[in-house]
Amino acid sequence: MSLADLRKDYALAGLLEKDLARDPFRQFEKWFQEAEAAKLIEPNAMTLATATRDGRPAARTVLLKGLDGRGFVFYSNYDSRKGRELEANPRATLIFPWIALERQVTVEGTVTKVAREESESYFHSRPQASQLTAWASAQSAVIAGRKELEDAFKAMEKKFAGQPVPLPPHWGGWRLAPETVEFWQGRRSRLHDRLRYRRVADGWTIERLAP
Repeated sequence: MSLADLRKDYALAGLLEKDLARDPFRQFEKWFQEAEAAKLIEPNAMTLATATRDGRPAARTVLLKGLDGRGFVFYSNYDSRKGRELEANPRATLIFPWIALERQVTVEGTVTKVAREESESYFHSRPQASQLTAWASAQSAVIAGRKELEDAFKAMEKKFAGQPVPLPPHWGGWRLAPETVEFWQGRRSRLHDRLRYRRVADGWTIERLAP
């Protein structure tokens, strides 16, 4: 198939300044609810982009697990590649690609670890198998094969049989506090709407960007 055959125009909706919520968190919640109503698969899936201290980038898909006025929360192994990069360079970007709605949200900001109590609460809400995997998997490390991973999981099943699985010391949450949040809505003739909230001293200012 030629890539030219994949061209499309965007005509589902528009995004005007008068329609925006007063802050990006409320606007995000509105769009997120619409993504859920449209029955998108995992609307909380987001691309997390990080970089090393010297600027080498990396990106992967993770899941949004919390949102309030402080920021966007996700969880991970702190010793993983993303964990090490966030420790060395605590700035990141999130992208929510709601393609079926011809929408995208891009969030940029600084990242900090959530309180241990918050990580504890989320960890114990997960299925037990997921809790065991957090102990069994040295995330991002090179391993010999699938059997090594499965053997480690079985060892954790045996170790914690009949008792609550504790939160690993190397596992927990991150919160991205946004400095900018851009809402992108596809429009005809590539005249897309791009409205960006930018944090200022007394709150947020809204800017329209050229598509």
